[in-house]
Amino acid sequence: MARRERYIVGLDIGTSTVCAVVGESLDEDNFDIVGIGVAESRGIKRGVVVNLEAAVVSIKKAIEEAELMAGVEVDAVHVALSGPHIKGFNSRGVIAVAGKNREITRDDVRRAIEAAKAVALPAGREILHVLPQDFVVDEQDGIGAPVGMTGTRLEVNVHVVTGSVSSVQNLITCVNRAGITVVDTVIGQLTAAEAVLTPDEKELGVALVDIGGGTADLAIFERGSLWHTGVVAVGGDHFTNDIAVGLRTPIPDADRVKRKHGCALSSMVGEDETIEVASVGGRKPRLMARRILSEILQPRAEEIFHLVWDEIRRSGYEKSLNSGIVLTGGGAILDGMPEIAEQIFDLPIRRGSPIEVGGLSDHVSSPTFATPVGLALYAHRNRPPEPARAGAGALSRVAGRLRGIFKEFF
Repeated sequence: MARRERYIVGLDIGTSTVCAVVGESLDEDNFDIVGIGVAESRGIKRGVVVNLEAAVVSIKKAIEEAELMAGVEVDAVHVALSGPHIKGFNSRGVIAVAGKNREITRDDVRRAIEAAKAVALPAGREILHVLPQDFVVDEQDGIGAPVGMTGTRLEVNVHVVTGSVSSVQNLITCVNRAGITVVDTVIGQLTAAEAVLTPDEKELGVALVDIGGGTADLAIFERGSLWHTGVVAVGGDHFTNDIAVGLRTPIPDADRVKRKHGCALSSMVGEDETIEVASVGGRKPRLMARRILSEILQPRAEEIFHLVWDEIRRSGYEKSLNSGIVLTGGGAILDGMPEIAEQIFDLPIRRGSPIEVGGLSDHVSSPTFATPVGLALYAHRNRPPEPARAGAGALSRVAGRLRGIFKEFF
């Protein structure tokens, strides 16, 4: 593997932070994080560019920091997409198997997926992902890999994710202006899931809630596949604004208070706990009860989870979440978030941090890094398979072939 090809960079351009993660592919199974760069986000709001030049500066800063730590030059990245413009729906494709002996080939699978994504889209929208869920061969459903099987009719269920052409292009333009090539764009829900969910959770049924600065992104997995994606337009920055207004303090100070003393469940805060809060207009800082801060945060946390629960119910998968709900993203770090989510959802709740990575794993073991680490992991796991080495196990060869089949649709 060439030295340059060994390194994969994930870039998450969020509302509050821009984060770049450099990963090194050691072999098929081992992946190390070797560089991290974080910069304050400017010019981005809810996943959409609102000030191009400011966004370019933030991207450059994060990339330079990651380059310095990793000791490599970054010229290409994988970019995470998020925001309310991301929408997903399920579709089905049906074809007749073409071969003489009715054996299903890779070409049949490709045609079935093409049929599933042949849907009319509104003007200004494009397909970002077509994710196969399962296949049906002659009414036998639940098939994961139909190649080599015999049948006359092949059906495929897929999850199609679409986005706004202009929003995606503006984000790519920002990265290009920073002097970097965009290799691929992947939705944030998919990459965060790659980093924090276990195969068992995906199989049994789980909802991933990624609470970012401007939005909370939802992904529902069942039987190992993605079945629903959704976006709630409320996030961590709303907590900060509530504190700034409620405590009459500047926004940077409100953010500091939130990170240091915030708790989303007021019953977890002692009545005698106090915090120092900066005042506006050069007035003296004030001392106040920490519970007042908590009483400002709790209604907003409840609102986010009620909106997410409404989205889950609309999707019809509320009875499928046997593994519960995993909270990730910067907003999930706030004390009391899992406890308040448990009260609202009445399901098992856990915080999700990146797993199955080496190197600087202790530095990225926080929900904040779920999307950029997952982006690098996703690119590593979905790269084209290398030619099989002599003596390689049959299982790894089969896995490589299966990845090859679906690579272009991911």
